[in-house]
Amino acid sequence: MQQLQLTLAIIKPHAVKNPVALSFIRNVLKQNFIVVKTKRVTLDQNAASVFYKEHVGKFFYNRLTTFMTSGSIDLHVLAHMNAIQLWRKILGPTSVYKGQFQEPYCLRGMFGLSDTRNVAHGSDSPDSAEREIKFFFPEFSVYQWRKEDEEWYRKGPIVFNQHLFQHVKRL
Repeated sequence: MQQLQLTLAIIKPHAVKNPVALSFIRNVLKQNFIVVKTKRVTLDQNAASVFYKEHVGKFFYNRLTTFMTSGSIDLHVLAHMNAIQLWRKILGPTSVYKGQFQEPYCLRGMFGLSDTRNVAHGSDSPDSAEREIKFFFPEFSVYQWRKEDEEWYRKGPIVFNQHLFQHVKRL
């Protein structure tokens, strides 16, 4: 049987500050994914610079790192048989303008404000997902989760803990 795939979802500051957008996004997450880990953080400039180092020198780098440090972000480790592709499909095109016209019911089409303030981030590959999860959840081992917990999350029983905003094992 196919294993669950993990991806990282980052809900950006403008969406975290918008209660309507955040409620909608959270409903999408808990209905479409197993939410393995969740936390809310506020990035400092150093953390944003390290996380977005691949974009150093690009025209949008300063705007992106400044925006990502402007308020709290929600971080979610999501599991699904095809987590990366599904989350990116739900997000829609990176370009909010394209999303609004080509896929108006995608998250970026509904709640995106610009190409930087485009609601959320989604890992683009399994390697990126693992690297990004390790960056934000250093205490979480993807290897250990696969070895000890993946089958339980895949087969159950699990329940959604609203207070933690994540799925947990039902004992």
